[in-house]
Amino acid sequence: MDSTIARAIRAEHEPVALLFSDELPQGAMQFAEGKWGCVMWLLLAAAAKGKPAAADRRTFGCLGGGTGLGFGNQYENWPGGIECFYNFLSTGNGPQDGSAAAPGPGLRRDAGGDLAFGERYLKDPATTKRFVDALPMTNVPTRYVVFKPLSQVRPSERPEVVVFLVDPDRLSALVVLANYGRDDNDNVIIPWGAGCQTIGILAYREARAQRPRAIVGLTDLSARKYVAKQLGHNLMTFAVPLAMFEEMEANVPGSFLERDTWRELMEGAG
Repeated sequence: MDSTIARAIRAEHEPVALLFSDELPQGAMQFAEGKWGCVMWLLLAAAAKGKPAAADRRTFGCLGGGTGLGFGNQYENWPGGIECFYNFLSTGNGPQDGSAAAPGPGLRRDAGGDLAFGERYLKDPATTKRFVDALPMTNVPTRYVVFKPLSQVRPSERPEVVVFLVDPDRLSALVVLANYGRDDNDNVIIPWGAGCQTIGILAYREARAQRPRAIVGLTDLSARKYVAKQLGHNLMTFAVPLAMFEEMEANVPGSFLERDTWRELMEGAG
């Protein structure tokens, strides 16, 4: 699958397609069963290294990643129960409980401090519960969620979402293009959530909407920390449901992407 957008914005990383599939692509990167890993590394493998990657219900890397990619509500499997997750994302489980601060399956090895004192991304456990209750929990209908460089997507395949990894200039162009042919200007959202949620279940929900919107992501500070060594500190994700991607592709000819302001901005970026 080709992308007129990627050429027009001079994308530095190839767009990545997320597909539901029962077929594992040859040579696909996967986490080992039971091994912790950030789902954003799978996106990087496809975007930066040009290699497919995949996750299934045994190899999604972390419980948050399993939830974000659409393998059900994996927070229910949090060590100590989902209440401990509500505490983890907010005020912590308390240092007085040694078992609460001991990482379990699906958690990174250095999670003890956050388990005890909380990541503090949400104000309190009740707020975290409301956040989780509002997530569009999904059970994907296939064995795998596959990350493929867009150029490797076969004509017979239909991605759920296309994800761009972009700097502020290119992100700005994608936001303009997302609104270019529509009757309103509310076609890109930045919901708070995990990096995997903004390319996964939140984007899947938009894909099923009558007028899908694009999602800006990588506002997840933890995910940004995990990918900074490979990506640097200047990139965001822009996840586009397939129907909207095709709409945006058709709108490139004749648009601002062929005019002087965009050309001069790219020339100034060096």
